[in-house]
Amino acid sequence: MREHEIYSNLRVPPSSSIVLRLDGRGFHRLTERAGFRRPYDDVFRDLMVSACLDLMNEFSPSFIYTFSDEINVLLDSVPFSGRVEKLDSVFPAFASSSFTVGAIKRGLSLDKPVSFDCRVIPLDRDMVWEYFRSRQDEAWRNCLNSYAYWTLRDEMDRDDAARTLNGMKSDSLHEMLFERGLNISEVPAWQRRGIGVYRAPVKVRGYNPITEREVSAVRLRVKVDMELPLFTYEFFAGLRFKEHMGSESA
Repeated sequence: MREHEIYSNLRVPPSSSIVLRLDGRGFHRLTERAGFRRPYDDVFRDLMVSACLDLMNEFSPSFIYTFSDEINVLLDSVPFSGRVEKLDSVFPAFASSSFTVGAIKRGLSLDKPVSFDCRVIPLDRDMVWEYFRSRQDEAWRNCLNSYAYWTLRDEMDRDDAARTLNGMKSDSLHEMLFERGLNISEVPAWQRRGIGVYRAPVKVRGYNPITEREVSAVRLRVKVDMELPLFTYEFFAGLRFKEHMGSESA
């Protein structure tokens, strides 16, 4: 019957960088049922970050970027021999399990299983930063629209809020929020620009028993960055440099 497994050998292009984009399935209803604050909730954020950290520790990707219910995983070294069915199943299943375990540990009551879906996005290396910049732009739009909607919900019902916002441009949303006492540029950076998880150099100190001298070295440690800059080509080039950076002693 193996000849019927027609998609089992579909593989990603071997010369590409790969992004796996995981999206929470039905998370709008999940946040409502679980009682998360909106537009942003620190507990939900921490559950998403915890899932990212578990993915980082399990699969060692180059970079993970998350906002809202979305997780983007950048892979330079692709596991499972690049088999798409494996990538599309193992990564979202792992993230779903991580989120669920984290919720249980925090005493949250989930009335149904949590799930992520996944898509595989092959990219030329020079396109990686453009992809993540486009997702960061989406994070900003999501931030602006979410604050606008939930600010209006303090004044009107769901349908009226949606009608009021329909067709409004970015500058009008800014003005509407500012009139209600909210400067959107001053909300936390992680809400506006998303959160990065990656390895960053950290200087550590130790002792060399042979030379009987104190030494310092640079090691890579996983960092959760809630103060991301606007993404640039240089930012991602720097990440790749750090990936291959050896330790240095002084």
